[in-house]
Amino acid sequence: MTPILYSYRRCPYAMRARMALKYSGIELEHREIDLRNKPQSMLLASPKGTVPVLCVNGLVLDQSIDIMRWALEQSDPDEWLNVDAMLAQQWIEKNDGPFKLLLDQYKYPNRFPDLQQEEVLGSACKLMLEPIEAALQSNPYLMGSNLSWVDVAIFPFIRQFSMVDLQMFTQLPFPKTRQWLNQLLESELFKSVMEKYPVWVD
Repeated sequence: MTPILYSYRRCPYAMRARMALKYSGIELEHREIDLRNKPQSMLLASPKGTVPVLCVNGLVLDQSIDIMRWALEQSDPDEWLNVDAMLAQQWIEKNDGPFKLLLDQYKYPNRFPDLQQEEVLGSACKLMLEPIEAALQSNPYLMGSNLSWVDVAIFPFIRQFSMVDLQMFTQLPFPKTRQWLNQLLESELFKSVMEKYPVWVD
């Protein structure tokens, strides 16, 4: 049975899942959802109602990192998984936890009227952008000389961060980070998973 992926084009969690699935050569049925009108079949599979959701042979994976790992366990031709597991986990926990919170505060200031945007930006830079820039001083990718699943897992969130105020982002003292981001943005892999699909209806 063909795996089914419930996805939303602009969701960073769905982006990293789609990139891993595409890289691994997984043939699947892509179901693009409307976040305001989620299909019943998706909610039955995963009641929490967030994307991505992968349904494959009775297995339901509704965490993007789990989907990435499942895909890479099927096929990993460039050895994306061959990295320091503990360091990888630290990057992901920092990105998906405190950085995602700061990203939301930075992207939706009207939801957080008590916060100063400059302070949120500074905190986000200190937490994530500075360590990324430091890591990229000695290697082209976060985990070394080769692209890994960690780059692909984190990049959609840095993309989203950069797009809040692109002019501001280009003025920040992170040239290696911008180079890394642009390389991933221009990659055939990323472009291939950003095709537009019509909204799927049950």
